[in-house]
Parts: sequence; structure tokens; C-alpha cells
Amino acid sequence: MSPEHIALLMAAFLVIGLFMGHPLAFVLGGSAVLGALVAGKPMILGIVINRVFGEVLDNYTLIAIPLFILMARFLSDSDVTDRMFDALRLLMARVRGGLALAVVFISIMLAATTGIIGASITMTGLMAMRPMLRYGYDVRLTSGVIAASGCLGILIPPSIMLILMASYSPLSVGELFAGALIPGVMLGLLYAGYVAIVAWMRPDLAPSVEPEEKVSTGELVKMLLIEAVPPLILIMGILGTMLAGVATATEASAIGAFLALAIVVVRGKFEWRTFFSALYETGRTSAMILFIVVGATAFTGVFNITGGLGAVQNFMRGLDMEPWMLITVMMFIVFLLGCFLDWTGIVLLSFPIFLPIIQEMGISLLWYVVLMAVVLQTSFLTPPFGYALFYMRAIAPPEVRFSHIIVGVLPFIGLIVLMCIVVAMFPSLATWLPDKLYKV
Repeated sequence: MSPEHIALLMAAFLVIGLFMGHPLAFVLGGSAVLGALVAGKPMILGIVINRVFGEVLDNYTLIAIPLFILMARFLSDSDVTDRMFDALRLLMARVRGGLALAVVFISIMLAATTGIIGASITMTGLMAMRPMLRYGYDVRLTSGVIAASGCLGILIPPSIMLILMASYSPLSVGELFAGALIPGVMLGLLYAGYVAIVAWMRPDLAPSVEPEEKVSTGELVKMLLIEAVPPLILIMGILGTMLAGVATATEASAIGAFLALAIVVVRGKFEWRTFFSALYETGRTSAMILFIVVGATAFTGVFNITGGLGAVQNFMRGLDMEPWMLITVMMFIVFLLGCFLDWTGIVLLSFPIFLPIIQEMGISLLWYVVLMAVVLQTSFLTPPFGYALFYMRAIAPPEVRFSHIIVGVLPFIGLIVLMCIVVAMFPSLATWLPDKLYKV
């Protein structure tokens, strides 16, 4: 059987398995086994097992993933963002769209401390959704801003997606963290700008409100500054040590987990029950991610050895396109895959195909990976399988329909596409900070 036919068959196995509703990890692993059998080369499964041990189990960078997940769970247990949001909500209540702007700014802070999408959306949704609806905010704008802002954690470091990207590319975690920092914050500010424009043009969708609590502005600013100290210490402990070259990604993740636990203890929120629950949830989430990594490693291993990987790369090289056009096609493929796969599967399936072609064209690999990270923001928001949509559905009150959530995120998907265009036109947004920090 030709490599082209094997590539098509394995892609078909993958699509059929996903639409049957099976977990992605087992679909990827099962497609690898079926691909090896159909190709008449079952012996290559032994090579794939060795590859799993070499690329996954011996990859020390991946240790940072469970540690960052544990840090995020500790931080959610500390309730550190609750009083911050209350202060910001009361401070900005009289501003048109102030509550929505507070959601964006709190989400940027959460993104720089947790990096876990489910935790960010759940925390901001539970804090903000009912007050926003009670004060007359449009249900679609409310759903959209909470869902989109909560997804910033996958782009703004520390991000487990960037750690995985670094593990499967020649780039270091520090370079990717530095490269994604400016585009990530800019995307958050773009969300805030959109909210401000909507509130200015349509005050009925995002009104100013008179807060029920009577607290002076000085007291609110003081409370906000005090509550901002723990997250800032956490950010400096993680990003500061990494970007300064003091700690590796794994070491920084351990520092972050320790500091998050210290914040829980200092704030008097430590309980053995929640501590063991955090360990259990960390193990569960880490196992889910790493099972997908193992399945994807098996899939790409079989795909490569049977010639499917080379066939796809040759097809893309044969398109005879200008580099910018080929990159546009790649980003469109990533966008489409985001409608059906999560970011883990997309990264592990696309990197072996796309990165060698990018290197052959002499294009900055750092810029390309950051651009792809921005595009992958859409994978959480695009139906039918956008995780953020389901997180929102789980925490939304009964009057919020699923259609409200889908319509609400559409403008923010457009803003992500706009940010992709900006990063594509100005590569220095992704390369300037890493060049300053890591280039001698």
C-alpha cells in the first residue's frame, strides 16, 4: 500500500473514532495500531513503544505540566481572586462596561498565574456572570467575554500548551514564554478595547451601574493593591526566575506550586480535605494530558515510519505557494482542527508535519509557533467541541441558552483572527523579547 493511501486511511480512522465519541487518547493509539496492521508492518509497534519511552517518559520538561496544574488548583483554593474581583467590580461599576472590563483584567491576572482554562473560566464565571446579568448586561456579551478571557491562560505564560510545544520543537520553554507574553497580553487588551467600544456604542448592552455597597474609592484601591500582592509574587516567582535564567521550566513550576501552597496557608484556607482533592485532580488532569501525548506519539510514529508523514509533507511542498500563502493554509488547517480536536492533539499531530517545512523555508520557528499558539485560542471557542463553551454551559444559570454562548464568542473569535494577522505582519511582537533575553 502506498504512503498516500496509508495517510488517508489513518486520517479516516482518526475522524471516525472521534465522531463515534471515543476519547482522543484511545482514538490516536487505536489509529496507530490499525495503521500499522493495514500497512502490513505490525513489527513497527515495538519501535513506537521505544519512541514513547524516549520522547514522553524521559522528557523531564513534561514534569512541569502536573506541577503547574497543582499550582492552579492551590490558587483556586486560596480564593485570592475573589476579593480582587470585588474591589475591581466596585471600582469600575460606574464605568460603562466596567464589570466586563473587570472580567478581562482579572482573567489576564489569572492567565499569568494558573494557565488552566477550566479553572479560569469557572472562577471568573462563578464570580461575574450572575452580577453582570443582574445589572442588565447582555447575555451574549457576558457569555462571550467570560469564555474568551478565560482562554487567555493557554497563551499567556505560564501555559502548559507552551510547555508541550517547547517539548516537541527545538525551542526552549523560556523562549516560548517570552515570545507569547506580548501577543497574549495584547489579545487581552484587544478584548478590553472591544468591550469598551460596545459599551460606548450600545450602553444598553453593557451599562454603568450604581454599586450596592458604599465603599470609598481609596479603600477600594487599597484593597485591590493588597489582594494583588500574592498573584504578583507568584508571577515573579515563575516568570521572573525563568526569564532571568535562574530556573528552568521544571524548577519554576515547582517554585510556583510551593508559592501557591504558601498563599493558601497564609490566607488561612488550608484544609487537608481540599489538599488531597487538589492532588487527586492534578493526577487526573495530568494523566488525561499525558495519555493524549502517548497516543499522539504512537500515531505520529506509525504515520512517519509507514511514509504517511513524508507523503503529506511532499504534498504541501508541491503546492508551489509563496511562503506567506502556505503559512496561511497551515493556520487555516489548525483553525479547522480546533473545531474537532483539543490543542494537545493538534500540536502533536501538526508539529511533525509543519515544523520541518517552516525550517526549510528559513522562517523564524519561534514566530511561527507563537502564531500557531494564538490561532489555537480559537480551539476552545469554536463549536461543536469548544471546551470553553461547555465550561460556560456548566456554570451558566438556566436562562442562558447554549445558543447565547455560541453567538457571544463569535466576535472574540474574530478578534483572535485579527491578532493573528497583527502577529503575522509584525513578527517582532513574538521575537523581540526572546531576542533581548536570550540572544547574546
